[in-house]
Amino acid sequence: MAMPLDGVRVIDWTIWQQGPACSAMLGDLGAEVIKIEERVGGDPGRGVLIMAGLDISDMPNAYFESTNRNKKSITLDLKKDGAKQIVYELIAKSDIFVQNFRKGVADRLGLDYETLKQHNEKLIYATASGYGPEGPESGDPSFDLLGQARSGIMMAGGEPGAPPQSLAGGPADQMGAVMMAYGILAAYIAREKHGTGQRVDASHLGSMMWLQALSVSSKVMTGGAHPRSTRAAPGNPLWNHYRCSDDQWLSLAMLQADRYWADFTKAIERPELATDERFLDLRVRAKNSKACVAILDEAFATKPRAEWLEILRHGGDFIFCVVNSVNDLPDDPQVIANDYIVDFDHPRHGPTKVQGMPVKLHETPGEVRFPAPEFGEHTEQVLTEILGYSWEKVAELREREIT
Repeated sequence: MAMPLDGVRVIDWTIWQQGPACSAMLGDLGAEVIKIEERVGGDPGRGVLIMAGLDISDMPNAYFESTNRNKKSITLDLKKDGAKQIVYELIAKSDIFVQNFRKGVADRLGLDYETLKQHNEKLIYATASGYGPEGPESGDPSFDLLGQARSGIMMAGGEPGAPPQSLAGGPADQMGAVMMAYGILAAYIAREKHGTGQRVDASHLGSMMWLQALSVSSKVMTGGAHPRSTRAAPGNPLWNHYRCSDDQWLSLAMLQADRYWADFTKAIERPELATDERFLDLRVRAKNSKACVAILDEAFATKPRAEWLEILRHGGDFIFCVVNSVNDLPDDPQVIANDYIVDFDHPRHGPTKVQGMPVKLHETPGEVRFPAPEFGEHTEQVLTEILGYSWEKVAELREREIT
């Protein structure tokens, strides 16, 4: 079956997570992604779990696999002219170049946009950064944690007055990757329509601000961002989460709470709350939310979550769901039904669960086709099959420590 980016070639000069996750998304859509790695050591993301003290000798490297699947790997010493010449030849035969090195690194190595454009005037050149391409701190290094810190997201979660809280799993890197892939796809469509290549820039800061677009818009338009809310006294007790008797949590999201309140009080076996003057409508309920939440806490603590799910599902047209941890996701029936986690036959580790596509294209679906490549696994293949090098020349490049 055809894939959306069949025939598109991406040269991927990225490390760690933000850049690699972007090019992995393009690979999921069918692009041929050729990852350029430093000749000695390669992408430091290959060793991040080992640096964390984990023994992964008998299991997949989850960090590297998730951000580098559907790619080929070649090794080059980019400080040598022979290596740069290989990149230039690949650029002439490619559509997209992706990089996430600090500002100035690409220029020093002759891999900047203006230089590569000379070899392919229709090239789409994408750069991922921490804080954007302009401004006094545009060249500062950044990692996911700093993307969370600078963007305000660390002050958006948790209780009012709590210290900044970071989120696990690299959300700023992932969001930066998503937005850069979005920009690349837009640039590719523009090139197909108008015939011109261009630069694409995405950053932790801009991407994480977009993730919080409603709150940011509130700040710039009305003077105040959405405040942190406290679970014990929210503006709407039916827009909150509650602990059940088995220590599992439920989340309620009934924004138009008055529509549900009477039926809800019956479902939780507290019908007297429907006529309690403290809780008659949304406004007075908000004023007395602390007392309301305390009552609801007591109610939900009387039964396990599974029982509450059945009660709420059949007791009215309520809006609710379970509160999952990441550990719960692989067994979530909706995750399974929609192939958000899929089975993959890893050539080294055998049957392996991997994250599937987050969006469905029903006529040209994406998929996980290949595992993350071994270090330099495809160097000879790329040189001989794409660039047409002879085996003698391949051997010479190896002897000169270019590849």
